[in-house]
Amino acid sequence: MFIVETVCVAWFSLEWILRFIQARSKLEFIRGPLNVIDAMAILPYYVSLVVDEDDPAMDHEKAGGTSYLDKLGLVLRILRALRILYVMRLARHSLGLQTLGLTVRRSTREFGLLLLFLCVAVTLFSPLVHLAESELTGVEDFSSIPASYWWAIISMTTVGYGDMVPRSIPGQVVALSSILSGILIMAFPATSIFHMFSKSYQDLKREHDRLFKEECAAAAALAAASGEGQEGSEDFPPPGLRHICPDTESTRSLESLSLLENGVEANQRSHSPRLPAGAF
Repeated sequence: MFIVETVCVAWFSLEWILRFIQARSKLEFIRGPLNVIDAMAILPYYVSLVVDEDDPAMDHEKAGGTSYLDKLGLVLRILRALRILYVMRLARHSLGLQTLGLTVRRSTREFGLLLLFLCVAVTLFSPLVHLAESELTGVEDFSSIPASYWWAIISMTTVGYGDMVPRSIPGQVVALSSILSGILIMAFPATSIFHMFSKSYQDLKREHDRLFKEECAAAAALAAASGEGQEGSEDFPPPGLRHICPDTESTRSLESLSLLENGVEANQRSHSPRLPAGAF
């Protein structure tokens, strides 16, 4: 696995460096989100080569209780976990992932509204379920209002892990209200986000088709230009040497004209009938 990772990281590093060299604006290239993700995915490998968490000396220092090395090992483990960002490189070649990213970027207002609605509803139903369960029935699951936030979130998003369940009738009524409210709250912005996803997909598809047509047109123009160049190379002599090497057709016409003049002179000498002027 280390050899496979080394080969992949070497290839990705070479690709990243070449794209950085060919970029017109180095600052815009560094600011690009996909380029930042590529760098963050490559960087942990080189950090792990410099700092080895399994080093015996490092383990000895850890046994001595050095907090600095503990934090350094934690940072290294986090960096190793960032290797999962390799998957995000598929966004460069996948129209679906590009559509998803464009939809999230265009629907920030809708996601903000969804988060706002959810926070307001959680703040409303958490005290109610805490009051219904802890104060009225004495159930220990809902020990505090902040602890009830988790139950409200998983109930309104219709996940329902079942780790916190209201037992009393008032608590179940509150749970039913929170579930119905969660369904409505999740459905309101979802329609707009769905339409934005469809629009983003159509826009990206048209953009890909346009780029494909431009590439095909450029390739056809290049092929036509190369074909014309090959046909032009067959002409002899070249334009720059035509004043040195006369054309074959013009040479033949001159020879024919001279032969015709010689024939006219011979006819005149022998008192033969003259050729018409149109023969010249």
